Amino acid sequence: MPNYVRWKEKGASYFFTVVTYRRRPIFRDANARRLLGRAMASTRRERPFDMFACVLLPDHLHCIWTMPEDDDNFSDRWGIIKSRFTKSFLDEGGIALPVTENRKKRCERGVWQPRFWEHRIRDEDNWYRLRDYIHLNPVKHALVAFPEDWEWSSFHRHVRLGWLDPHWPGVKGVEMPASFGE
Repeated sequence: MPNYVRWKEKGASYFFTVVTYRRRPIFRDANARRLLGRAMASTRRERPFDMFACVLLPDHLHCIWTMPEDDDNFSDRWGIIKSRFTKSFLDEGGIALPVTENRKKRCERGVWQPRFWEHRIRDEDNWYRLRDYIHLNPVKHALVAFPEDWEWSSFHRHVRLGWLDPHWPGVKGVEMPASFGE
């Protein structure tokens, strides 16, 4: 098994990609979206982090978090979020896909892919390029024609706060990173 090394720094900002098991589109369902929101909110109350940007697609999500100044433990937070969501999802009639014997031995369920992908944000340019990637992701996946057409995105919050124009990116477009966590 590979030995994953995560670049952790207290108070740092990170870009994350978290994917459902076998890319099953469970977040097409309103109840699944609600349960994920509840799991994230309760985890955030107990183990704070700032979520600058986020987008939820049918089979994955991307977000940017900034950790508290004295904390770098994003892994525990994702574990809690995924665990809470899985429990409530299954309790409310959601179905886990079959998993291998090895995954069963580790008490894993067929709801999320194991682990998650993270990228330590290096500078302001990197920060905004990843924010743009998040908000353009529904367009990239051909779910909508414009970022403003995707309901489950922090794009709308950024517009309300005056950080983005309602018709961003306009006609000139935005340079997208080649691939981040897909």
